[in-house]
Amino acid sequence: MDKLRVFSIGNILIDILADVSEEDILTLNLDKGIMKLVDDEERGRILNLLAKKECVYNCGGSAPNTIITLAGLGVPCGLSGKVGQDDLGQTYIDRLEEQGVKSYVTTGEGNTGTSIILITPDSERTMNTSLCINRDYSRDDVDLNAVGEADFFYFTGYMWDTDSQKDALLEAINEARREGTKIVFDLADPFAVQRSRDDFLNMIHHHYDIVFANREEAKLLFHTECVEDSVKELARLCEIAVVKDGGNGSYVASGDQVWKIPVFKVDSIDSTGAGDTYSSGFLYGLSQGFSLEKSGHFASWLASRIVTVKGAQFSEEMIGEIRKAIKEETWDC
Repeated sequence: MDKLRVFSIGNILIDILADVSEEDILTLNLDKGIMKLVDDEERGRILNLLAKKECVYNCGGSAPNTIITLAGLGVPCGLSGKVGQDDLGQTYIDRLEEQGVKSYVTTGEGNTGTSIILITPDSERTMNTSLCINRDYSRDDVDLNAVGEADFFYFTGYMWDTDSQKDALLEAINEARREGTKIVFDLADPFAVQRSRDDFLNMIHHHYDIVFANREEAKLLFHTECVEDSVKELARLCEIAVVKDGGNGSYVASGDQVWKIPVFKVDSIDSTGAGDTYSSGFLYGLSQGFSLEKSGHFASWLASRIVTVKGAQFSEEMIGEIRKAIKEETWDC
């Protein structure tokens, strides 16, 4: 593999998708159509029910989604995280490398994180997420050489969950600062902002170069309802600020300059992974020397592609079409 352009640390979740009946949902006492965190006991009950069903396994997790898409676009990427010494963990590592991502994933005693997605006949998705061994990610799991080698170090607010995860991130952040690696942070979730707002503001101001947020996250961070105001506030704290506003587009800001990025109108069937894909597009633009405005446009366009398919990642065929559009410079038409 060529020199790493983007290195990421993220929660490793293997997506397990299975078709189930309405009766199965009732048997498991789940709220249909809802995403929730489940403990080991409930995770075990669901997996036991799925033991005799046909399941599809995919690499998942917010940061991994971003990195897998970037790798598909030809950007040399590496991913660090933690899995259990189990079949699911090995499956994740194997799939990751098949998709062109250099694995820095470590193993430990415990279960691999899972997102079990139960699909009923009406196409409703009931998602059951278990972080498992992700919560034990520590300094010993960080490859500092990879952090220092990369042009960009990317991670999300989901990693600011346990003390061991925070310690690991701080170690990686310090290495990135020493080596001149650009630090890219995605707030990732409104609950993460509510839980760690003061920490996030301090770290953004003193350590992070590029920050992604969506409207709700920015609102909680700066206590403002105005998206344009929030991106300006964010740009006062870091080098490049990006705030996504769903169907209303997004804003990119640096210093006193603000660019309004429009959406590409499409027939959306599934918004899963749109934010992760936007981050992929923006980082792709920066890695190719695009201007900030052009990087925002490409990010918006790429996100518009993912919402036309089910799931958070592109098929190999669709990645081929995207790369063709990039090569022929027809993506912005």
